[in-house]
Amino acid sequence: MSSPPHHPRVTKISPLPLNEARWIEFLKLDWTDQNGKARVWEAVARKTRGSSGVDAVAIMAILRHPSRPPSTIIILQYRPPVDAICVEFPAGLVDANEDPADAAVRELREETGYAGRLVDLSPAIVGNPGMSTGNMQLATIEVLLEEDYKTPEQHLEDGEFIQLVIVPLSELYEKLVEFSKEGKKVDSRLWHTAAGFKLAKQLEC
Repeated sequence: MSSPPHHPRVTKISPLPLNEARWIEFLKLDWTDQNGKARVWEAVARKTRGSSGVDAVAIMAILRHPSRPPSTIIILQYRPPVDAICVEFPAGLVDANEDPADAAVRELREETGYAGRLVDLSPAIVGNPGMSTGNMQLATIEVLLEEDYKTPEQHLEDGEFIQLVIVPLSELYEKLVEFSKEGKKVDSRLWHTAAGFKLAKQLEC
């Protein structure tokens, strides 16, 4: 993918009127706590949740090559809410009548060009339950590569600028530390995965 002609940046921040919100909505939650006391909570929800009840999928691709160690794909993508390049798993929204497993295979192909076999799909999990009703599923997709494979072509939507990075699983944690030192923001799900790999390796010693 060629480099974008401009460096992305936030140029203005202002309150979002409710009638202009296309993708999210704000919720007032009246609830009762463990002591029976009535309370109010403020939350945000996606407007795009479809029949599956799942907002999005993230994909941990396991690349298996005949002569190289198992690797995974991470992406670099500018995210306006944090005004920074973020380091993430490939991910995307589940379409209205789409199965999350199908969405995972589709998103991996669109964002990276790679295709593979779904080997695991998590239950619906949450990432920021103190603020959002959003949920997602984490898909593990195995990609078998030939010795002389060529990097496939991405199929990005208009306005998407996604850079791919292939990282051996054994080096994932150190790579994320490196990106963080460069000023990039690492997605928490990716960091937790890498930290889990690192801890498992340490406990084997």
